[in-house]
Amino acid sequence: MEIPKSLKIAILDDYQNAAAPYFDKFKALGHDVVGFPDTLLPYNHLSTPQSTKDALQKRLEPFHVLVTTRERTPLPSALLQALPNLRLILTNGKRNAAIDMEACREQGVAILTVMARPNPNPHAVDGTTEHIIALVLALARNIASDDANVKAGGWQSASFSSALSGKTLGVVGLGRLGRTVARILHVAFGMKVIAWSQNLTQDKADEQAVQAGLPAETDGEKTFRAVRKGELFAEADVVSVHLVLSERTAGIITGADLGRMKPSAFFVNTARGPLVVERDLLDVLLRGGIRGAALDVFELEPLPGDSEWRSTEWGKNGSSHVLLTPHTGYVDQETITGWYEDQGQLLEEWITSGTLRNRLA
Repeated sequence: MEIPKSLKIAILDDYQNAAAPYFDKFKALGHDVVGFPDTLLPYNHLSTPQSTKDALQKRLEPFHVLVTTRERTPLPSALLQALPNLRLILTNGKRNAAIDMEACREQGVAILTVMARPNPNPHAVDGTTEHIIALVLALARNIASDDANVKAGGWQSASFSSALSGKTLGVVGLGRLGRTVARILHVAFGMKVIAWSQNLTQDKADEQAVQAGLPAETDGEKTFRAVRKGELFAEADVVSVHLVLSERTAGIITGADLGRMKPSAFFVNTARGPLVVERDLLDVLLRGGIRGAALDVFELEPLPGDSEWRSTEWGKNGSSHVLLTPHTGYVDQETITGWYEDQGQLLEEWITSGTLRNRLA
């Protein structure tokens, strides 16, 4: 691959301007580095107008290198084909479903990735886990609504908070993240744990409990009890979603599932928005079918300004309490700056020696 002597490098979706310390050095070497802190609507989404697609294409067309963060700006085949200068994409994580890998291979565009740095503390949890626990606690303890009430001149509200001890956590997807969340809420807060996914068996659930450092069962009761999908939504006081998005799992949580939930239950999704039929979830929450929900992910990101999620006065007029965060479960200073530092190192190696380390495509 021929590397242009003067590269045009675009840093996409750097909301906190965290990349500058690691990429400004390329300016001194004669390269052009441009940051785009605003994210345009996805090129391949049905609701994205052609004018926005054209603007995104025009924005990216001059660049040889795109520095991306997770899935913030999808790069489907149709967009990649309109970027004739593109040589290299820097991303992060083991996978990035938002980049068309096959199209990159066909066009000779290399994709290099960086991973989160290992934490030397064996008992540490990642930022996403911290975020999930924070959302569960904020829902259960009425943190957001009580904060707003006090700031508005009120005092205690008409709604009690909800204790977690003795309640049931329903984990949809008992992988590494689901297992870690289940362990914390079981050990620290005394919650019972039930779990479901398409391939989950009780034997696999037992294995996950052991990997979490817990017994598979105590006094004949399973630590992580595998149940059917309908049972999980009907029994759980808190449902937390931890599935990987794929063709198989898209839309896997429907209105029928949400309709089985207790009126007092909470729903938490920090995995991916399209795992849930969003219209069904909106309808359940608008009519107050469950007590509340906390969402870090949405079908369309970033949320449009006129999104119903933004415009509804949640917790009023019979609607559920809803907490919204802007897909920040994985976002903390240490993680993001570490990614940019490592991406800068990969770019430097490519420029100086043509090395393509940590290549995905």
